[in-house]
Amino acid sequence: MRLLFTATALVLSLQPLTALARPVTPEDQVKEIFVSEPDLSPLGDAAVYTVSAADLDADQPVSHIWLAPWDGSGPRQLTSRKGESESNPKFSPDGKTIGFISSRADEKDLSQLWILPMAGGEAAPLEGIEGSVEDFAWSPDGKYLALIVLDKPEEPKKTKDGDDIPPPIVIDRYQFKADGIGYLGKERSRLWLYDLASGKAVRLTDGDYDESFPSWSPDSTRISFVSRRGPDADRSHDYNIYLARRDAPGAAPVQLTTYEGADAGPDFGSYPVWNPDGSKIAYVRGGDPKLLWYAASDLALIPASGGEPVILTKGRDRNVYNPQWTADGKALKFIVEDDGQMKLASVPPSGGKVSVLAGGEFVLRSPDSQGSRTVVTYSAPTKPFELYALDAGKLRPLTSHNAEWMKGIDFADAKFTSYKSKDGTEVHGFVMVPPNAKPGEKLKTILHPHGGPAAQYDYSFDMWQQVFAGAGFAVLTPNPRGSTGRGTTYASGINAAWGTVDVADDLAAVDDAVAKGIADPQRLVVGGWSYGGMSTNYLITSDHRFKAAMSGASIANVLLGYGTDQYAVEYDVELGKPWENTEVWIKNSYPFLHADRIQTPTLFMVGSADVNVPTWASEQMYQALKARRIDTELVIYPDQSHGFIRPSYIVDRMHRWLDWYAKYVK
Repeated sequence: MRLLFTATALVLSLQPLTALARPVTPEDQVKEIFVSEPDLSPLGDAAVYTVSAADLDADQPVSHIWLAPWDGSGPRQLTSRKGESESNPKFSPDGKTIGFISSRADEKDLSQLWILPMAGGEAAPLEGIEGSVEDFAWSPDGKYLALIVLDKPEEPKKTKDGDDIPPPIVIDRYQFKADGIGYLGKERSRLWLYDLASGKAVRLTDGDYDESFPSWSPDSTRISFVSRRGPDADRSHDYNIYLARRDAPGAAPVQLTTYEGADAGPDFGSYPVWNPDGSKIAYVRGGDPKLLWYAASDLALIPASGGEPVILTKGRDRNVYNPQWTADGKALKFIVEDDGQMKLASVPPSGGKVSVLAGGEFVLRSPDSQGSRTVVTYSAPTKPFELYALDAGKLRPLTSHNAEWMKGIDFADAKFTSYKSKDGTEVHGFVMVPPNAKPGEKLKTILHPHGGPAAQYDYSFDMWQQVFAGAGFAVLTPNPRGSTGRGTTYASGINAAWGTVDVADDLAAVDDAVAKGIADPQRLVVGGWSYGGMSTNYLITSDHRFKAAMSGASIANVLLGYGTDQYAVEYDVELGKPWENTEVWIKNSYPFLHADRIQTPTLFMVGSADVNVPTWASEQMYQALKARRIDTELVIYPDQSHGFIRPSYIVDRMHRWLDWYAKYVK
């Protein structure tokens, strides 16, 4: 035995170091560090940003503020209170302080705006704000702050023993639920003005509307913001840009845009941005509102005094995000989504040629610029998001927060693929094989449909795919019709027709992988989350090739969703009212109504607080399969919304997911 150990040690010592690398495991999910929300200093010499990670001891996520110098000399942490989180850091115009949002030290968990001096010292919260601060913007002269503040909730009554008596939930809104919040009451997100000299806050707008994305004019006199302010605002995605005057609190804001679809706002997560002389505002405008999320967005420009907007990306048919002006006002930089990539591009404000500043087999997000300098977050299939500088046309890393935990791990790479669907449509996607796969080996394979459905798989790092590959699976991640990145017609291919051509496109990905000798046709599984779970339901009802399935946070009886989830407006636009368009609802509900066709052993998983796709949708499908004696299981995670945040549940979910497959695929 001793001789054997010695010989083995000798052999190992002669192997290259890469031979000792281990595969990705479910536990690695909670080691990934997320870099986001960069804000470049006024001089462009450093960027503040948010770093989010898992606090395994507290079993909760935590985020802190960091600073990375432009010269690449290495980042440093600015906030570090244990058990507390901070986010949304922004430099003051003079660069001497940063503001950030945190609920630290608040007994009622209301978020406050904190100011941190860059010269040293402790951060302090702004006083005199009633409610929870959701967003803020510094005025260019540094004297004021525009705040988005959620109304303070009603104080609960008390029992004689001092215990809270929660007030009744009174609902009178058309859309009355939101994931991560639950029921929507009378509280609204409102625009406020904060005078830094006096420490006083005054509300700038009247009316019961939600307001967001504040942005100052260069002369600090006006604030643009985004709101739905029609007579029945909850019934549409008709977001418009409005202007409020700093010196006229309570006055009716001026409506700048009138397009019936979304002008900026939460649909795109992008602020309206003023040009340097304050004469124009650039923003992201949605496509045809009748096509909801399937229609590609555009970069638009409108005079700040009002008038007709100019569409700068007209005809490109690709989603755009995060516009920013160059310092001289001669161009706009923005992110464009294109067939698995997210590129940084630019266009003159007069329109014309769109130029790609940085793009390739990687993904860029959240650009921020000062002068000629730009920072972005960067990711590639084997690289989680980090902060990068765009320096003289080249991308240069500023941070490496994930480098330490990634040491000694053998990551899989994703390869772009193309194939034909049943009707001849060309479909694109990605294939990932385990790093230790032998040439010519036919692999157990997972078809992993994406959520959305209006989304795309791209060249960014995807931990779930890495875990699947680490468990020995080839991973198929197609972008079927319904996906973005290839234009409105392609994306709208499943408009009001879920589980139709997208099922054929997904199955074609499997056929292609089998034909290429990658996938073992006898060891196929399928699984996804959200619409990826819905796709799983459609696939196992339509086809019997899969040995096992996992359907996460999904719905099969779409009719059950009406009035029980958060998609009131979207259902009205895409599917129509159930009593008026019954046939469409029935067609989209075929996995439940034809559950007798399902033969695949299926695991259902969902969070108990999910409002996006509520728990009872999974319960109903579980019951249907159980009634038919199909092997099935339902796992409900307490207090989790659509996206899980508790680290132990994140790990547990993946172990159960893989264990379910292991029962049926050896």
